[in-house]
Amino acid sequence: MDMGRERLTLGLLLRVGVLLTAVCVCAHVYLEMGWRRAPAPLGRPTQASQNWGQLSRTKAEAEEQHRSVKRKISYVRTLKKDSQAREKGEGREEPSPPLRPHRKTPRWHIDLEPWAGESHSLEDEAKRFLNYITTPQVSCASLAGEEAAQEGTKGAWAACLDPKFSLTHRIQSKRCRVYSFGLGVDDRSLERSLSRAGCEIHCFDPSLKQPHMQQAEMWLHRLSIDWRDPNPAFAAQRQYANTKKLATILNDFGHREVDVLKADMESAEWKILENLVLEGVLDSVGQLLLEVHLHWAGFEVAGDDPSVVRYWFSLLRELEHANFRLFHVHRDMTKPHLFLHKNVLNASSVYTLSWVNTEWKP
Repeated sequence: MDMGRERLTLGLLLRVGVLLTAVCVCAHVYLEMGWRRAPAPLGRPTQASQNWGQLSRTKAEAEEQHRSVKRKISYVRTLKKDSQAREKGEGREEPSPPLRPHRKTPRWHIDLEPWAGESHSLEDEAKRFLNYITTPQVSCASLAGEEAAQEGTKGAWAACLDPKFSLTHRIQSKRCRVYSFGLGVDDRSLERSLSRAGCEIHCFDPSLKQPHMQQAEMWLHRLSIDWRDPNPAFAAQRQYANTKKLATILNDFGHREVDVLKADMESAEWKILENLVLEGVLDSVGQLLLEVHLHWAGFEVAGDDPSVVRYWFSLLRELEHANFRLFHVHRDMTKPHLFLHKNVLNASSVYTLSWVNTEWKP
């Protein structure tokens, strides 16, 4: 009887021992697996994380290299046309700098020059302004359109072909581009002369019946320059907008620069010039030929007469600050001698002014 109890106790103890051993083994296995799955401590990356990081870096470097190659290809394609002329007949050159953008940081207003005199009178302002526009700042040895000026034809437009400036070199390399803005029938003798020399001519006239056409080696466009872009709500209703800012036209045509910009805008020239100054588009212009009208203030130009003339003078001084220098002046004696509806210093109501960008290096 005692022997049976002893065997029963021994068997029970054996089962309990086996059960405890199994529990310990399971706990050990569980803890071991949990330890292996735990993240590696900072500063001690595991082999798997090292492999993944290396793979990520390799993939990122490959993508960056691919983007770099695409940028280089795009850059080469952009400059290919310009670089061919430079490389022709020359040795190895340094890579050309990237093309400059059309606009600088926009400004909100021009800087007004001090008053011409303490009295703020129209006479003082007019005397300073007229003296400024009738005094060339640089000399030009050769003028395109000089014959028309001597004959006294309308506008007497002239472009500077002096070798010390860039237009002659651009013509020789067949990279000259001209923009001509006018309304209706205008004198295009200068455009024809530059076209025969090899320039690419674009004439803009909103009165044309077709949006684009080619005529006598010139492109004609049903478009005009303005100091503002059209309202999108109205522009969407018609296929072609008739007026746009110069920066917008350059972008639409895919042009970076214009060697000669000629504009006869019938009193809109002051606000257009202000827009070119404020948006920094003057850097894209080599020569600026502008007909100015002095019989009234011009579109959206407000203030009393002395303030208007001070504003005109300040605009022209902005041109000088942008490295433009006056090289040719034509006074149209066939027009009435009116200066803001008055006869002041026997001034004509229309002058044609021509400036050259002395820092023009496209």
